[in-house]
Amino acid sequence: MNNTRRLCLVLGDQLSFDLASLTALDAQRDAILMVEVMEEARHVPHHPQKIALIFSAMRHFASALKLRGFCVHYVSLDDPQNAGSVPEELLRWQSLLKPDELHITECGDWRLEHSLKTCGLLIQWHSDTRFLCSREAFANWAKEKKQLRMEFFYREMRQKSGLLMNSDGTPVGGSWNFDADNRKALPKKGVAAPYPARFSADAITQDVLQLVRKHFASHYGSIDVFDYPVTHADAQSLWEYFLDYGLAGFGDYQDAMATDEPFLFHARISAALNIGLLDFRKLCRDVESAWQSGRIRLNAAEGFIRQLIGWREYVHGVYWLKMPDYAGYNAFANSRSLPEFYWTGKTQMNCMRQAIGQSLEYAYAHHIQRLMVTGNFALLAGIAPEEICEWYLAIYMDAFDWVELPNTLGMVMHADGGFLGSKPYCASGQYINRMSDYCSSCAYNVRESTSDDACPFNALYWHFIMRHGELLRTNHRMAMTYKNLDRQTESKRQALWERGQRLLNKLDCGESF
Repeated sequence: MNNTRRLCLVLGDQLSFDLASLTALDAQRDAILMVEVMEEARHVPHHPQKIALIFSAMRHFASALKLRGFCVHYVSLDDPQNAGSVPEELLRWQSLLKPDELHITECGDWRLEHSLKTCGLLIQWHSDTRFLCSREAFANWAKEKKQLRMEFFYREMRQKSGLLMNSDGTPVGGSWNFDADNRKALPKKGVAAPYPARFSADAITQDVLQLVRKHFASHYGSIDVFDYPVTHADAQSLWEYFLDYGLAGFGDYQDAMATDEPFLFHARISAALNIGLLDFRKLCRDVESAWQSGRIRLNAAEGFIRQLIGWREYVHGVYWLKMPDYAGYNAFANSRSLPEFYWTGKTQMNCMRQAIGQSLEYAYAHHIQRLMVTGNFALLAGIAPEEICEWYLAIYMDAFDWVELPNTLGMVMHADGGFLGSKPYCASGQYINRMSDYCSSCAYNVRESTSDDACPFNALYWHFIMRHGELLRTNHRMAMTYKNLDRQTESKRQALWERGQRLLNKLDCGESF
């Protein structure tokens, strides 16, 4: 006899009680399915801490749903009946329970959603209401636009949400964007980042850590210290800690980097947000309230809110607008393999060693470390987009395809030819020196460009500018860069080219530097 009316599949990044496919469930008549599967854990070599976070958070969420009276069918990774993939598990449980209906909220990965839509089952799909702008609404906004720009989209999201808006429809403070106020380097003295909040592993998490050590020991990244929230309550505690101790400094120093300071004033909530332990609406309201009460300056509030309802919503929209073709874009025709030091951190470049080292240790780096250090190097070195995209997806705890791919392929690598961003985010070592203290303890000299001990970023930057002049000279935002290039003497340009080529040759030979 069939007692299940609806079976709702809840994925590992959908751990929200307000998930669209959960809200209409009847605890007496419906059931929930959650599965840990090897295919999702290994389709790229995910950081062990990322796997541990998702599996532990899933198990805690399943327990919470059961306490609310729901029937939850939970399949652990070691279950001997586990079919190994999400579609195969859904087919198995469809056969076992024979529910009248199958319900799923939109996935965060085109690959997985496509596999579910083509598995032969009739599924009722729900829009992911954890975003302010639906896929359909973004497509309508983008329609007939020759170029998309986040800034204009962001203004519409501000108007739609009412966040930081005056009653007459104008932005508070007279400006939509205070990004110019958010680019300060950390002073050498007088400013100290808060001690990071840490959360101990309970019995459920300890079991998961043991499971991860057993199955994923070959994956790059440390699991020796896992202290990230895996429940809604702990994620809320992490958020409140940031409100109390980090947000005031976040505005000024969100782009800053410092030696042996992996977190600085950053909230570290992106992983919790992306798997459903936090809700962006509440986060934005809390930040707006902090500004209204005078606890923080407007640039801090606006900068944080822009990250959520501006950039985060924008990349989500671009991903679903352009997939699956987007994943294959390669505007610069890059083909160079990703250097081994991305997986080990073994390099003499201190900025890369710092950013990669903390990524391996914590599965975390903030946006400037990703964009202007590891990403900048990959862009300048001509790394194949699919290889650097896989690295970002694998190594970071908060990386899911909808957010990782546009940020890496579009913003970091400019491989979409300017669809996501209007210019490549490329820079020499001077930017890193200005925004960090990394260069002061580096084996290379950031003030040199062509000598053997010169910062590799310097010559690689100009090599990139020279080799892609045909594509980039017509970009008005690159005009000043090419004017500066043209002012250089022929001998200077030649020396930069030769130094850059020597460095690229080393990469091609598998050498580190």
